[in-house]
Amino acid sequence: MDEVEVVVAHSERATLRVGDVFLKVDGDQARIDVEIEAMSLAPVPTPEILWCKPPVLAIAALAGTTLGRLGGPSTGSPAAWAAAGAAIRTLHDAPLPSWQGRAGRSVVALAAELDVECELLVTNGVLPADLVARNRQVAEAALRPRTPAFTHGDLQIAHVFVRDDEVTGIIDWSEAGRGDALYDLATFTLGREERLDDVIAGYGTGIDLDVIHAWWSLRSLLAVRWLVEHGFDPFAPGCEVDVLRSRM
Repeated sequence: MDEVEVVVAHSERATLRVGDVFLKVDGDQARIDVEIEAMSLAPVPTPEILWCKPPVLAIAALAGTTLGRLGGPSTGSPAAWAAAGAAIRTLHDAPLPSWQGRAGRSVVALAAELDVECELLVTNGVLPADLVARNRQVAEAALRPRTPAFTHGDLQIAHVFVRDDEVTGIIDWSEAGRGDALYDLATFTLGREERLDDVIAGYGTGIDLDVIHAWWSLRSLLAVRWLVEHGFDPFAPGCEVDVLRSRM
């Protein structure tokens, strides 16, 4: 019998691997519904859905490997990163889904959430005030009107698989929907600034680097407390706190 590997687990959801099958356990049926619908619409390679028996979604493993993980070593050739950029552009150019995604939160709501989070980071002594203030200033460039695109919403490098410099699949679509294309690009290159040029080479035009930098700060500011509370370490080398320090 194959061993059960815990890929990721926290109070909201968990992903297990049994042989060549991934089992995603999520108590929020809406997230499972979004994941299934998004994978059916996305014009990029996605995993095969084997079955769905709420709260469990079973999907087949993908060929290839990821380009790394936040805080870990960066893998893959420049051509592989460019191929990922091209796949992301294909997604962003696709017809829009009918629903808003994580990357589609309104500017007003996002600014309000960010201000509350920044205050909590300082008052609770999680991060120094000057570090928070500087990154809040950088983040302002992301709070602007934007044309919506079909976005993944959680496009971490661990969610993109490649083999022989080609994308074999993209996983974890529960946050997908209409949103800011540059949010996806910033998420994909978070902590990987040295790979941004390779990704852009594949993605093409229409990229405002100030907005990419802004999303790095904004995403990291919003993530730090959640990560700590759910058993992750944003202070590990190369992770969110180091991303914030790089803006100083």
